[in-house]
Amino acid sequence: MTRDEPRSTLTDAASMRALAHPTRLRLLALLRQRGPQTAAQLGDVVDEAPGTVSYHLSKLAASDLIQAADPQSADRRERWWQATALLTSWEPADLLDDPERLSASAALEKSIVQANAARYTQYVDAMPTLPREWVAAAAGGDRAIRLTVTELAALRAELESVVDHWVDVGDAHDPADDDGAETVVFAYQAYRHPGGAGA
Repeated sequence: MTRDEPRSTLTDAASMRALAHPTRLRLLALLRQRGPQTAAQLGDVVDEAPGTVSYHLSKLAASDLIQAADPQSADRRERWWQATALLTSWEPADLLDDPERLSASAALEKSIVQANAARYTQYVDAMPTLPREWVAAAAGGDRAIRLTVTELAALRAELESVVDHWVDVGDAHDPADDDGAETVVFAYQAYRHPGGAGA
């Protein structure tokens, strides 16, 4: 991780399991993208009752992933929430000797993969309705590369540096400006094939 910016670092199994719930993953993402929201506002997006959303928000708050936000309206009965950081991180390699935390980490990883797959499926389904230039500019692919563990670590650092650069470019766009910028999703994985050498 190369960027020096606020992040929520998960270290305990309970926090990992709390975030592994698909609805909570989505709620946290929405708070990061949209800023402070109420349970009712979030419920309209995720199609859940405000009471159900409030329950999930309480679980995220208990893990310090979100916190109460200043009211954004004159209605003092509304409770507003905001993300505590724009990123969440944890290091699976640090959990290999702790079965409970490793299991929780695996559950969270799988939920993230499923969320990414669902989001990409939505993109593929929507592709015929998107402007041609956006479809042409999109990227995707996978390769099998023979690397040493040192080279894989270098690839990770290089990818994170490239992403950091483009995050800075994105941050320079003012959402209030009509400059043609849209939200772009970037997801990647680089890992040793579980079948081992030659698989």
